Amino acid sequence: MNIGKIDPMTLSTVWHSFQSICKEMRHVIDRTSQNYLIAQLHDVSVGVWDGTGRTVSVPIGLSVQYLGGKLSVEYVINKFKGNLNPGDVILVNDPYNGYCCHLPDWGFYRPIFYKGELLFFTFCRAHQMDTGGAYPGGYFPNAYDIHAEGLRIPGIKVMEGDVEREDVMELILNNVRWPQGTRIDNYAQIAATRLCEQRIVALLDKYGKDTVLACVEEMMARTEKAVRVAIEKIPDGTYYGESATDDDGTELDVPVWARCDVTIKGDTLKVDFSKSDKQRKGFVNCVFNSTFSNALSALFMFLDPDLGEYHNEGSMRPITIYAPPGSVLNAQYPATVGASPVSMGHQIIESVVSAMSKAVPERAIACWGKRYGHYIFGNDPRTDEKYVVTSFDMDGGAGAVKGFDGYEGATSIGALGEVNKGNVEEVEIRFPWRTRRWEFATDTAGAGNWRGASGIHWEVENVGGDAGIATGSSDGEIVHAPGALGGEPTPNSRSYLIRDGKQEKIRGHRLYELKPRDIILKISGGGAGVGSPAERDPEKVRKDVMNEFITVEHARAHYKVAIDPKTFTIDAKETARLRGEARTA
Repeated sequence: MNIGKIDPMTLSTVWHSFQSICKEMRHVIDRTSQNYLIAQLHDVSVGVWDGTGRTVSVPIGLSVQYLGGKLSVEYVINKFKGNLNPGDVILVNDPYNGYCCHLPDWGFYRPIFYKGELLFFTFCRAHQMDTGGAYPGGYFPNAYDIHAEGLRIPGIKVMEGDVEREDVMELILNNVRWPQGTRIDNYAQIAATRLCEQRIVALLDKYGKDTVLACVEEMMARTEKAVRVAIEKIPDGTYYGESATDDDGTELDVPVWARCDVTIKGDTLKVDFSKSDKQRKGFVNCVFNSTFSNALSALFMFLDPDLGEYHNEGSMRPITIYAPPGSVLNAQYPATVGASPVSMGHQIIESVVSAMSKAVPERAIACWGKRYGHYIFGNDPRTDEKYVVTSFDMDGGAGAVKGFDGYEGATSIGALGEVNKGNVEEVEIRFPWRTRRWEFATDTAGAGNWRGASGIHWEVENVGGDAGIATGSSDGEIVHAPGALGGEPTPNSRSYLIRDGKQEKIRGHRLYELKPRDIILKISGGGAGVGSPAERDPEKVRKDVMNEFITVEHARAHYKVAIDPKTFTIDAKETARLRGEARTA
């Protein structure tokens, strides 16, 4: 069947079938995995690629895990050329040889054959509880090199003909701290790839190989055309953006910068990260695959929103991403990369968003609250078993978009809202930590005509034994998240350790010992604002005061709106005076 001659109903059905297959894969993992990060928070990604590695469908997951998946699939194809068979499953987590983002993200790849011909690949990539290394969980702020971060798994077959290679799996699981739990999660991921194979074979049986492949080509052609049309509408020129993480985890309190030039020329777009910092000793480094993925995800937010979940290989053809080898955004072996998805990964997206907001001001996006996570590990006295836990519960909300306030309760921009915040009851069942307070924090949203979403007040108590915390995925204590079009940045985040009634400030990218009854308190900065705060509708400001997003004092200082603290009525005359002074200034 020729491209352009495909029945529209058939094209639509095949196109949406690939999307549905991916969603069904995620559902299988949700129902069968045990890892809190995977099963509850959805730190997992799935997709479909063709037999040459081109991206077919990636509607589910974290962009850093899959948008650059074509590089990983090409690696598997090249490594196992002539030695891939039905029922094979290959495991890869190596950032340097396997094009993964960091060691905790294990990817299971399955070649999909039809009548003896390799036509598609699927893979499922998910964040494991542990991957060995010097520190439980894999976020080690001061590792000597990547070997301290955990087990590096090159492309290796863990299934042959749908039969498990028990010796290989034993070797792998012997090098992690929770082998039984990891085994369950691995089987869940493998099962998801098997389901994908079954569904694609059924699709090929129904429509025939030629029709399905012609539909894939048409899908790619249409998305390429749509992306080129969107790029062509942007004025030609070069637009600059930058963003920084607090430090690299080794050289403390020295920000690490991602800087980009976005160049528009006709219907093509290039992102050049040459001005970014050099590769660092600490664990914030990104390999190129991560940079490629994050930059694409930021760009896609400024393109046709109707494309949404439907981006594929065609979307990438008009776009070039460059980061010089040896930079913090194209790190070379043996650099540590543990925190890269949520540290420099966040900054990559922010820098591109900042540049694109200048190029497309009518769709300007303010930066989100910085990622403010951690790893806690210890012993649970209820079960006498070790545990490790991380979450996105304390992350600040989304930045504003021109015309809309930031979305409340979203996780960090690095996940683009795909990863969930947790559930108090679930946390307290799984881990010996009691939630004392968890709510939106007042006066933590970046002000603007459209304000950012609020930060989070998160407070938990250790009801278990001795433990440790690596605050290595926390940012925003030194650097701000910038606003757009005159919108204000977010306030800095802050953390405290409370022991025996005494409160001590603790910092990100560090290690601390924890005792029973210790309290961890985190207050994160929310999203940044878009547009001048003095132009925000005073009635919206009043409602924000009523809903305790901001205080009366904050309304006056930032929005130039005078509100009576008892009646919550707007003093129109005083408000006019304050805004007049602001305009004059």
